[in-house]
Formats: sequence, C-alpha cells, structure tokens
Amino acid sequence: MNKNKYVMGIDIGGSHITVAVLDMQQRNILKNSYTRERVDSHGSTTQIIHTWCNAIKAGYKKAGIQIDRLGIAMPGPFDYVNGISYIAGNDKYAAFYGLNIKDMLAGELEISPDQILMGNDAACFLAGEVFAGEARSYQNLIGITLGTGLGSAVCKEGKITDANLWCSSFLNGIAEDYLSTRWFLKRYYELTSLNILNVRELALLYEENQTVRKIFTEFGHNLGLFLKNFQQDHGVEAIVIGGNIANASARFLPGVLKYLESQGINTPVHISKLNEDAALVGAAGCWAVREKESI
Repeated sequence: MNKNKYVMGIDIGGSHITVAVLDMQQRNILKNSYTRERVDSHGSTTQIIHTWCNAIKAGYKKAGIQIDRLGIAMPGPFDYVNGISYIAGNDKYAAFYGLNIKDMLAGELEISPDQILMGNDAACFLAGEVFAGEARSYQNLIGITLGTGLGSAVCKEGKITDANLWCSSFLNGIAEDYLSTRWFLKRYYELTSLNILNVRELALLYEENQTVRKIFTEFGHNLGLFLKNFQQDHGVEAIVIGGNIANASARFLPGVLKYLESQGINTPVHISKLNEDAALVGAAGCWAVREKESI
C-alpha cells in the first residue's frame, strides 16, 4: 500500500478523539481505519497524550500502513503552526496550557514534528467541505458549526481562516448564547419549566409540540440574522452549515432561508454531508494545500 497516498485525519474534541485515514487521491475515508475514543480532558498531559496516540496507532494499524503524516483539528486558542496550546478557562485540557502538544505527540509516536499539521477545528470543518464535501465547487464561502459551541470560518480564494465569531456581539449577548445547544435547553426551560437532554430530543417532539416548533422558529430567525451579517461582511458564493444541531436542519432551515430571502439574500445554503467527519477530513486535506503551496 502506498503510504504517501494517505494522511491520518484527527479531530480532537472536548470528550473524544476521532481518527481516520484519508485517501488523498480519492478524497475519501478508509472506513476500516475509523477509530473513536473517549478522552478525559481533565486528566494529566501524560494520560491524554497516551489516549490520543493509542487511537492514532489503532487507526493506522486497521488501515495496514505505517504512521506517516497527521492532520489534526484542535479547538482554540492555539498556536497551530508551533503546536502550543493556550486553551484556558473552559475546564478542558487545562493541563496543556503553554505546552507544545505537537512535540509531545511526535515524541510518543516516534515521528518528526514536521509530520504533523494542526489547524483550528472550525477552519478544518470548512476545509473538509471544500476538499471533499458540499463546497468543492466554490472558492469563496463561509461555514459554521452548530453544537455545544459555535464555530465559524471563511474561505477566500481557497484560503481558509477561523472567523472566531462565537464571542461576537449579537442581540443581547454574544453569538454563541443564541446559536448553540445551551440556547435550546435554556429556551425550552424558560417556556416549559422542564429540562431536556439535547437538541435531538427536542427535534423528536417537533411534530406534536407547539412550544418546540416555536423554539425552532426562533432559532431559525436568529440564525438567519447571524448568517445575513456574516454573508454581507464577506460577500460569498455559498454557506455551509455543520455540527450536531445541523442534524435537525429540517426543523429550522426553512425559516433561515425565508428570512434570508426577505433580506434579498439568495446565497445557496448547504447542510454538511460529511458532518462529524468534516473536521478530520479537512485536517488531513491541509496536507494537499501544503503541497500545492510548496510547488
């Protein structure tokens, strides 16, 4: 098997690591390499690095190739070029603050740090959609991920950057206050005095519960307003939406499109089909960008 044809894509979240080997020519995942492991983000650096590396080794072993190039999607704040974590204040991965994760991984895996590329998770999501997903035909677009938090990224002429809009001023707070799982749970409690586990449970109640329909209508309006501002700031060809909340897009996307159309915006809006795999595909795909820039 030609190992130079393959790159390991890695998506590191707050509670899991997901890895898979990507065929860079076919632009698809080797499904037999897919590996997902729970991570104790409150653990020691040694414990966490060991868990990550075990998952990486397992993915390569399943694919039957040697450890070679890695592309890693990581949440920020982070020095992605040098591999240094500045994550603090969110109760996850605090033990890594100021440390060089790239060097630690390379040491444990017995490879060179030059074999590791790291990128912002929201930017990697959009990079995945551009490399192998809904956005392959576009050069200028924006992408967002809706889940526990709000991710946002911009692609201009193929160059992708983190937009970092989660903390931008929006309505009576910041964008993430209104465009994340916690908004749904908070709003449901405000209207019913009941707690619910997640957005998936809410979506299942949509047909029979008028209050739930009201919540999704409000969310669609809020998301439409956010996307209007985001789109107008960058004048893009398309919008891509991913993240766990996007699984319930049938409940809110019609409202988003209706609002955008009312504002004279007809930019195509795509729901990610790569979904949870988009970030790891994009992380691996960053090697294709690196190779193109080196030519």
